[in-house]
Amino acid sequence: MTKRAIYLIFSATAVISTLLLLYWLFHDPSRDLCVYTPGMDNPDSLDTRAAGETIVIGEHFEAYGQYQSSLKAGWPQFRGNDRNNILLTSSPVNLNWKTKEPQVIWSAETGEGHAAPAVFEGRVYLLDYDESLRADMLRCFRLDNGEELWRRWYNVPVKRNHGMSRTIPALNGKYVVSMGPRCHVMCTDRLNGDFYWGLDLEKQYGTEIPLWYTGQCPLLDDSIAVFAPGGTVLMTGIDCASGQSVWETPNPDQWKMSHSSIIPASFLGKKMYIYAAIGGICGVSAEGEDQGKLLWKLGDWSPSVIAPAPLPLNDNSLFVTGGYGAGGAIIRISRNGDDFSAALQAAWLPHEGLASEQQTPLLYRGYVYGILPKDAGANRNQLMRYQQGNLQEADWQSGKTLRFGLGPYMILNDHLLVLNDEGTLYLFSLSGKEPEELHHVKLFEGQDAWGPLAFADNYLLLRDSKKIYCIDLKP
Repeated sequence: MTKRAIYLIFSATAVISTLLLLYWLFHDPSRDLCVYTPGMDNPDSLDTRAAGETIVIGEHFEAYGQYQSSLKAGWPQFRGNDRNNILLTSSPVNLNWKTKEPQVIWSAETGEGHAAPAVFEGRVYLLDYDESLRADMLRCFRLDNGEELWRRWYNVPVKRNHGMSRTIPALNGKYVVSMGPRCHVMCTDRLNGDFYWGLDLEKQYGTEIPLWYTGQCPLLDDSIAVFAPGGTVLMTGIDCASGQSVWETPNPDQWKMSHSSIIPASFLGKKMYIYAAIGGICGVSAEGEDQGKLLWKLGDWSPSVIAPAPLPLNDNSLFVTGGYGAGGAIIRISRNGDDFSAALQAAWLPHEGLASEQQTPLLYRGYVYGILPKDAGANRNQLMRYQQGNLQEADWQSGKTLRFGLGPYMILNDHLLVLNDEGTLYLFSLSGKEPEELHHVKLFEGQDAWGPLAFADNYLLLRDSKKIYCIDLKP
């Protein structure tokens, strides 16, 4: 072969490789999206019911030890006390990792999934799936050393479908409420695991179990557990003392359950529950004599896959986002007397502004932080910061050499903690004009570390697809 021929082959290969790279970076995958296929690693139907199947919620229990804790703090639900993934505490916390690098103090094996823990007064609660028993399993651990105190479970067939459990329990001083992959709700005593009641949303309300099973995390408002089943009701409030519904929101449009969770928020003097369903976004009254009333709904923005929760902004608007090419949108809430309405203010594709595939972005001191999805072009998987009034033009980004995948993040005392897919935890200071990376530490050799973080009493809880980990951030 001549030198000229070799040169031509080499040049052609370089040109083709460059074109393929550019296509990969900037191609919009949403154009080729098939609703029934994204990310599914189990091609079969999610309907795992056998003929004559009977599921007895809460039927099995084992206790392993007694524990009296002096710890008082908590992370009692999805995204913490205020459901915003922000914790500002006066207690000293070790955020000087160059001097004292955090280490894992205990870990525990889990079933495959992305379910994250909730914490209350020295106890950790995790809704797990045990493949050997084929069971949804609520497990309670000591926060300080990981000793398992008790577990309550019930048998339910679940096929591996990119993990099983992916929800976070909600709890208060008396109750723990969990929801399993196939939408079985269980309420138990927080301390001793005694069973109070169970509810099958599929049987009760005709809920259509989402792709990859449910990701909706229960909301506990005082002692009312709030869910968005879809099917015959859009939303319902269940009294934890009785297990009975105290209010229901009709669902005439037959909106379906998404992977998103309900967020309580106040708009224009009214507390409401905000939910992004498959079909549209809605606000339901969370107070007063009209509790449970549908205040407003909007079907103008309705992706087929929604995991992040709606993010309330400070100007009577919401940011919403979904995966698989959905991008992001701003919805503005208006009020005229007792009547509310909502309008789509702006919408964009993932490469045009803030978007997220799985984690819910954070609003902190006028800025919104988020990690862009894999279909965001050249900025994919980067940590981004936006001014809340302009979510299409980032004013800071982590850069192409620092990408995080689908990992979780939270704000702790003017610092941002970010966990990447493989178990490396990053610490950013937010006290300057721009976020500054202070340190990072490889905590474990994990994969798909997507479960949200939880923090209480200077203990930080993390997980990957098969383990839960605890690190000590005491000074």
